[in-house]
Amino acid sequence: MKLDQVIATREHKKIYRDGDLCIKVFDHDYSKADVLHEALNQARIEETGLNIPKIHEVCRVDGQWAIVQDYIEGTTLSRLLVDHPERFEEYLELFVNLQMEVQSKTCPMLTKLKDKMMRKISQADIDYTTRYELHTRLEGMPKHNKVCHGDFRPSNIILTADGTPYVLDWNHATQGNASADVARTYLLFCLRGEKDNAERYLEHFCKKSGTEKRYVQKWLPIVAASQSVKSIPEERELLLNWASVVEYE
Repeated sequence: MKLDQVIATREHKKIYRDGDLCIKVFDHDYSKADVLHEALNQARIEETGLNIPKIHEVCRVDGQWAIVQDYIEGTTLSRLLVDHPERFEEYLELFVNLQMEVQSKTCPMLTKLKDKMMRKISQADIDYTTRYELHTRLEGMPKHNKVCHGDFRPSNIILTADGTPYVLDWNHATQGNASADVARTYLLFCLRGEKDNAERYLEHFCKKSGTEKRYVQKWLPIVAASQSVKSIPEERELLLNWASVVEYE
């Protein structure tokens, strides 16, 4: 296994390419449990039949945990959106179709989204009254068991040369209510300063899926509070502002 071609650097990890393999190497002090959880999530998603990189092994490289998987040759959807802004509507259609395909799957062994959010809201830096309101709202939301990606954004979509899309990064995958995942994607656009694209995305998803926009909006404070726990400081303030809003117009 050769680790001489770095293709990406992320917080607490580096990603290398070795021929047809992609090796994600974690920092020395990265939690073994978190590495194994990520690999297990991805292995379980493989069984749904979605187009994703296949896991080959989990191993140690110079004392550091690593996940070895397929290297997918192609271009990220985020890059394509920058290079071809005139094709935004076409790429938005592809993006929404992919998310709906993901949410059409079930994977009973995944962590339940509602349980994960309950834990995170308990850890969020919000006052007791707001926390109680969010816990109560979350408990009252319909219970579903659809696959939710947890970080569905254009940079996690790769299109190969023949146009085949692959969805990457299944570390945050859960099973639960699809509208929570849609709210998460909406917030991701907003955090990048792309409010107009966030609105266009939400309108398109709701129209195509037959989901009421207001229903997704009810998830926004819940998702914002949950995501604020491990967010970077610049994002945390914005997320906590969203978390404190009881109703969205």
